[in-house]
Amino acid sequence: MKRLSNLSAALSALTLSSLSAVASAAARSTGCGKDPALLTSPTTTPYTVTVNSKAREFYVRLPEGYDRDRAYRLVFTFHALGGRAAEVVAGESGYLPWYGLPAQDPDESAVYVAAQGLVNENDFGGTTGWANVGGEDVALVDALVDLVEADLCIDSEHRYSTGFSYGGAMSYALACERSAEFRAVAVLSGGPMSGCVGGNEPIAYYGQHGLSDQVLPVDLGRDLRDRFVRNNGCTPQEPEEPAVGSGTHVKTEYEGCTHPVTWIAFDGDHVSQPKDAGASQTFAAEETWAFFSQFTQT
Repeated sequence: MKRLSNLSAALSALTLSSLSAVASAAARSTGCGKDPALLTSPTTTPYTVTVNSKAREFYVRLPEGYDRDRAYRLVFTFHALGGRAAEVVAGESGYLPWYGLPAQDPDESAVYVAAQGLVNENDFGGTTGWANVGGEDVALVDALVDLVEADLCIDSEHRYSTGFSYGGAMSYALACERSAEFRAVAVLSGGPMSGCVGGNEPIAYYGQHGLSDQVLPVDLGRDLRDRFVRNNGCTPQEPEEPAVGSGTHVKTEYEGCTHPVTWIAFDGDHVSQPKDAGASQTFAAEETWAFFSQFTQT
């Protein structure tokens, strides 16, 4: 019986190992092993994809020394109201390049995508954003995931999204509607403007908001956060927040969650790259990358 028991244990271990290998292989996109077309264009030149009969522009940043056999994270970076994807790429108009995330990643473990929002006449008389009318911006993301992963080597279990203001709203919409497809989102001073279809499933959620935000009041950020505190089964609490005028930020990591939830409240207004008083660098990029990179790749 002992020999049979040992054999059974060995077979079980082999089965688990095989299943793990299959799961790992399944996480690698169909672009793995291919010579990518996206590699041939500089990051200053947008690509175009047609979604719902509309031409949509986007940019792609590949890691230095891109390896066609290495499965990379995929990170979406969405601009704010009236912004442009080109500004996210170049680090202009208050943005750091790609929200400062590549600078936090010495291993060059991610491919980045910056898409261009549409002009919507209902947004302050007509400016760029993520109104997501009829789900067209979520459809864009779906199309970009398919396109990028067919061309590049992506770990499909490690898709992420971030953005400031309207870009945060778009990331929130993905958290609501694409929680099964994305590992985590980081919503920077966002709101619910892009909608929330579904919104009842868990996903790792990072929220950041200024207490004196004059554009999207902090209560909006708290409401977005609380949806995923509930969805993720976290222990309810009232997070500590900094005093107005303190020039500081306070980070809360919720406990008891099935998927992590982090909340950062900072003393400040509606800004994408907040800094503590006396600091030369924003904490946003470091904290966002720390939240994303806690999910290690196998």
